Amino acid sequence: MIAVIKYNAGNIRSVENALNRIGYDCIITDDMEIIRKADKVILPGVGEASTAMKYLKHKNLDTLFTSLKQPVLGICLGLQLMCDHSEEGNTKCMGIFNSRVKLFPPKELVPQMGWNNLSNLKEPFFRKVSENDDVYFVHSYYAETGSDTAAVCNYILPFSAALQKDNFYATQFHPEKSGKVGETILKNFLSL
Repeated sequence: MIAVIKYNAGNIRSVENALNRIGYDCIITDDMEIIRKADKVILPGVGEASTAMKYLKHKNLDTLFTSLKQPVLGICLGLQLMCDHSEEGNTKCMGIFNSRVKLFPPKELVPQMGWNNLSNLKEPFFRKVSENDDVYFVHSYYAETGSDTAAVCNYILPFSAALQKDNFYATQFHPEKSGKVGETILKNFLSL
């Protein structure tokens, strides 16, 4: 069973549709017991960090997440919430990844919206994905690169396009909107 976390952040139905396209069913839920029993957990989202963290804390999902042992995937806002801290709303996040989330420098075009390529890919998350493959981004905040970086993108500056630590995986880009490359990444996660 795949649990897709409902936490008042957008884009959840896009993830459900992408999973259905590649032959998987999921349950959209914020129920702790269902999440705890799931084979895979996905935390997607488009939204604002402080509001999303308030909802997760209200439901005690923040502490549940840090204790999960099955593969967990954060997407976009999900990645940012799994980091230590976000400048968006000066938000203390879950601290799964040792990375801070910052606003892109204002001198450039923000948000990054559209296709950009990946480099420095780490397996098994990026098995069958090539250096410089393009994926779809929509974001104004980015996670710094560091020891948990699993892929890099360069937009204004190099940042973590993906993070991985233990059973936790995350993408700043939207695999559910990234065509065949995104489907490959989702399949890699689901086969862990």
